[in-house]
Amino acid sequence: MIPKVKICCISSVEEARLAVDHGAAALGLVARMPSGPGPIADDLILAIAITVPPPIATFMLTSETAAQAIIAHHRRTLTNTIQIVDELAEGTYEEIKREIPTIKLVQVIHVIDESSIEEAIRISAYVDALLLDSGNPKATIKELGGTGRTHNWGLSRKIVEQSKVPVFLAGGLNAENVKKAIEEVAPFGIDLCSSVRTEGKLDPHKLSLFFQAIGF
Repeated sequence: MIPKVKICCISSVEEARLAVDHGAAALGLVARMPSGPGPIADDLILAIAITVPPPIATFMLTSETAAQAIIAHHRRTLTNTIQIVDELAEGTYEEIKREIPTIKLVQVIHVIDESSIEEAIRISAYVDALLLDSGNPKATIKELGGTGRTHNWGLSRKIVEQSKVPVFLAGGLNAENVKKAIEEVAPFGIDLCSSVRTEGKLDPHKLSLFFQAIGF
């Protein structure tokens, strides 16, 4: 099965349309982050999200770590999905779902070691999907995505095999390695940003090469 593709770091209505036209099933809209590429203002996330037709998923990437702050952030952007890129430190996933029950929750797991598997399986009981990335939340300046690095796909495969929900794979994916990544991990979806861009802008040629590489 060809995995769903999420194109992240979308920065304009035009980029959203370009990604969807090439086959993207989901778009990532990056809000304020401590580091990494592609953050845009909340009002621009809203402006883009309201133009995206169903059934395309719009992911708002939030670095908020408290349930009520995440809910408030969503109400400024109105995407149909929230991607929580850091650990939920205050409140619960149930609290978020009670207040915005129609919005999907995707928790990012930064795959570092065997403990990442335990974390992922535990959290998979409370969210709609997991997204496995290569950040380092414990770094002096938190890395919460967009590193361009791959991680240990063997660990990711174990998470896919045990997760209660669909799993997206992110981190350093490109047209050259994505087929191998799919074979090794068997994710529900894949997520990428920098490898389909030239000088920060979404590149239609690189998009075409990437989608061809996964069999579109």
